[in-house]
Amino acid sequence: MNPTGPELRDIHVPADPSWWPPAPGWWLLATIVIAVLALLILRLRQRMQRRQWRQRVIAELDRIATDASLREDPPRLLGELSQLLRRSARLVDVAAPGFRGTDWLAFLDQQLGGDEFSRGPGRVLLDGPYQRRASVDADALLALVRRWLTRVLEDRGTHV
Repeated sequence: MNPTGPELRDIHVPADPSWWPPAPGWWLLATIVIAVLALLILRLRQRMQRRQWRQRVIAELDRIATDASLREDPPRLLGELSQLLRRSARLVDVAAPGFRGTDWLAFLDQQLGGDEFSRGPGRVLLDGPYQRRASVDADALLALVRRWLTRVLEDRGTHV
């Protein structure tokens, strides 16, 4: 303790650590959070697109049903229903729209687990669109097509 000696300084505390740049763990956490958010946004977008597609399909069926009730044109009704079924069948099998005749009706029956297309009201889809005067039970056929679409859309994750 030399009064003339060098003067001692007090203890120096280091500066607080800076918040930038973050530690590697924070970068990893940020990457994981961004990836999870991107996946959630992608899933939500896909779900919304499926829901919109389902709504368009059901709206198309409703339009066909309304047109059928306004005018008596069975070949047109059958043609429009057949086209709607073929477009929707792509959800099940990409090759399905190419099926012809009884193979097409068997494919439709397979989705419902019955024989309403090959032996019931759906049988008229086989040659009805090509006949000038086809006798059609429009209500039964529309109900059958609605059930088929509902089943296919539910099975493919687009709940009706």
